[in-house]
Amino acid sequence: MLKLDRIDRHILELMQENGRISNLELAELVGLSPSPCSRHVTLLNARQLGLTLTAYIHISMDRHTPERFENFDRAISELPEVLECDLITGNDADYQLKVVVRDMEHYQHFLLDKLTHIPGVTGVRSSFVLRRIKHKTALPLNHLG
Repeated sequence: MLKLDRIDRHILELMQENGRISNLELAELVGLSPSPCSRHVTLLNARQLGLTLTAYIHISMDRHTPERFENFDRAISELPEVLECDLITGNDADYQLKVVVRDMEHYQHFLLDKLTHIPGVTGVRSSFVLRRIKHKTALPLNHLG
């Protein structure tokens, strides 16, 4: 596990609280020069960009071989609509994807022209987000002491 000191944890907490904090302000708040604080990430609002449909997709594969999984992993990595891809257990599925697209028409194109063309995909079950109750990117840091 990554070892973080008190200052590292403080930087992460401040950045998770306020993603718009300037590097200079962050450095002042933690008592460092700006250069160690200069690593940032930008999070975009999908809805404001016209990406209004989020789907969770369970994928079943025909064979459980390393080659089949490697090929699927490589193909999925090339699809920009896929935000997350996890190899999972249970649910009679091998993978769970989180996909974001403009609308149902674009989802249909993604499903029929991209996803089902990946060799080995034999089952696809989709669930669509009706309303997001909680969405956060901040990770819990309290276990780091």
